[in-house]
Amino acid sequence: MIILLYIDPGTGSMLFAILIGVIGTLSYLLKNWAVKLRFLLSGGKKVETNTDKLPFVIFSDDKRYWSVFEPICREFDRRGVDMVYMTASPDDPALQNPYEHIKGEFIGKNNRAFARMNFLNAGIVLSTTPGLDVYQWKRSKNVQYYVHMQHAANDISGYRMFGVDYFDAVMLSGEYQVQEVRDLEKIRGLPQKDLIKIGIPYMDEMAKRLQAAERKEGKEGHVVLLAPSWGKSSIFQKYEGKIIEVLIKTGYHIIVRPHPQSFTSEKETIEKIMQEYPASDQLEWNRDNDNFEVLKRADILISDFSGIIFDFALVYDKPVIYADTEFDNSPYDAWWLETPYWTFTALPRIGQKLTMENLDTLKAMIDECIQDPKYAQGRREAREETWEHKGEGTERAVEYLLNKYDELTQDKKGA
Repeated sequence: MIILLYIDPGTGSMLFAILIGVIGTLSYLLKNWAVKLRFLLSGGKKVETNTDKLPFVIFSDDKRYWSVFEPICREFDRRGVDMVYMTASPDDPALQNPYEHIKGEFIGKNNRAFARMNFLNAGIVLSTTPGLDVYQWKRSKNVQYYVHMQHAANDISGYRMFGVDYFDAVMLSGEYQVQEVRDLEKIRGLPQKDLIKIGIPYMDEMAKRLQAAERKEGKEGHVVLLAPSWGKSSIFQKYEGKIIEVLIKTGYHIIVRPHPQSFTSEKETIEKIMQEYPASDQLEWNRDNDNFEVLKRADILISDFSGIIFDFALVYDKPVIYADTEFDNSPYDAWWLETPYWTFTALPRIGQKLTMENLDTLKAMIDECIQDPKYAQGRREAREETWEHKGEGTERAVEYLLNKYDELTQDKKGA
């Protein structure tokens, strides 16, 4: 008789942490024995025990973050500084990067990748992945410094609870983000992290690319991009396929670009909607890894709380319609804060809210958002608040990392 055992995610994470602890202890003992053996074989002479320490490591849990990290890698390469790029995606563009000083390494998927990171020997680790030392990803005793960098221009409190609590430093782009982190530190009794406002390197790159791109004229009709986030507060969970049905009735060309995580976490929902509304001359489904072209083609974006809203509004300077999805902040760091969620203060200034009650007037909303100049003013305000040091993000990030590494190595020499 076969007995199937179910382990809930929390218990699974705990068991994984115990396993990691056991493996870590064994790893330490084996390393200690190896050092002692080398000491004996060398005739009692001192043996260097940290020759395999990597100065700089980038950890990416998905290939879609290459666009976030690529400017950093390019600048490291330009300066002749070596870095290892560790990724959990076997088809990550970083693995075929063109930079002499950037080594791409696939470290396995999911828990296998975290297991590799948990025993890493490095000076500084840079990552967009939140939740360090919360679930599977643990701080390695052999890593000196962990730095978090955001992959979207919005609230730092939008991560799941304790998202950046255990990083040593966080790179930010606006003063409101600094205040969010400081408030969370105070509430939770945490030591203050190093907070650096660098700007947004990937948006700087996107802006340069847009400026250099060819502009196509003579397009007939509007192109509407529907790009929901994922989870129970997202567009497809509330409106399902009805929103596509209404969009088709506008007569405009429709591009649907679901969040990549939707194809994993809500696979049945996405597959059902794709079957009900298959691709046609008027409707296309987009899954490009690089969203540059699809954002450039669109005249207006419809989304919920996805970070793509601010890419579209602030870089491409185009209007948005944001869905009222009754966002539940209970799983997020925002739940702990009394200050307003910045994203929801910015949205009314850059576009209109879509509800079940006004869904049938969507065509009129699209036309008004495209034509009304007040939304252009709102975009300027939001840009100033969340994209400081525009055009300087990469240089500021790299300068900070190099200076911090010099500081860490000097401290070690003086110890």
